[in-house]
Amino acid sequence: MSRSQESQWQEKITGEWYGCPSVFDADGKHIGFNKVTRSSVFDHGQTTYYMKTELDVTGPLRARFEAPGFAFGVRDSGNDRVYMGPDFFGAGKPYGAMVDAHYYSPGWSADLKTMVHILPDGQTQAYSSLLYEGPKLVSVFNGLYLMATDYDTNPETKSRIDQFISQEKSRGNTPHVLPMKEAGTWSGEFQVYDADQQLLGANFVRMQYTPIDLRRAEVKLSMEGVVNLQATYTRAREELRHDFHGPDLFGNAVAFGRALYTSAHFRGQPLKLKSRDFILDDQFTLSSVWQLFSSDRPSHTLYGVLNWAEGEKILVAQY
Repeated sequence: MSRSQESQWQEKITGEWYGCPSVFDADGKHIGFNKVTRSSVFDHGQTTYYMKTELDVTGPLRARFEAPGFAFGVRDSGNDRVYMGPDFFGAGKPYGAMVDAHYYSPGWSADLKTMVHILPDGQTQAYSSLLYEGPKLVSVFNGLYLMATDYDTNPETKSRIDQFISQEKSRGNTPHVLPMKEAGTWSGEFQVYDADQQLLGANFVRMQYTPIDLRRAEVKLSMEGVVNLQATYTRAREELRHDFHGPDLFGNAVAFGRALYTSAHFRGQPLKLKSRDFILDDQFTLSSVWQLFSSDRPSHTLYGVLNWAEGEKILVAQY
């Protein structure tokens, strides 16, 4: 099956994307990087996805993920991108500037759950993949990508991308640790899609954050627009694990570097939240992808950027 023109998602990812995702084992230990150059090319009604990888990983996962490169066909219907092999089999579902994909890699012997969020600049992606054997997590890849079209011919572009890759290597094992002493607020606008990938509109999201001690904080979540929700809860962190202790939201999360993967439940409602929140920079800006479920059925997918505004310093020197 072929299309006479590119899908909207294919148009958004035109060009070459350069990244150096961090690689973690199932316990959250940072074990290296996988430098990647990837592109999705639409030509004569057919889409081919190319990936060149340079693996720098320690331990037994090195042999598992070693691969010189990938080239596989994509059957792109617009609502679904079906991966036709030989490197990946499965599908991705675009939601505007975000794709949620689930596919299998024979070469890696892994079932992948991948999210790619193209940030508002159109040039940066927040990427993550959870790799499974059946229900067992075996590894996690995540990192940022930058887009370029003239890396091989423009010295300025090459310098910019090379500097970015170097920064990703220095930041890749940064843990998902939120401000420990300062109160503040995350706020931003999310795009909201229904389970059929139809854009419903926008949501304004606000999270007021107040530290209780160095490991706990009170969060007041407010969502207004297509989805209207209010929740107050205490969040606590112990190494990589984060817990949410109510009174309105209960659940837990695990961080793999800068990305936090959450499963939480709203008290007294048949509502569940699964999310990926990625710290983008030193200002605690978040790329957030939130998926809502009603009685375990997908209801809404929301995503956007949350900007941090620092407030009062709560935990100060004591005498």
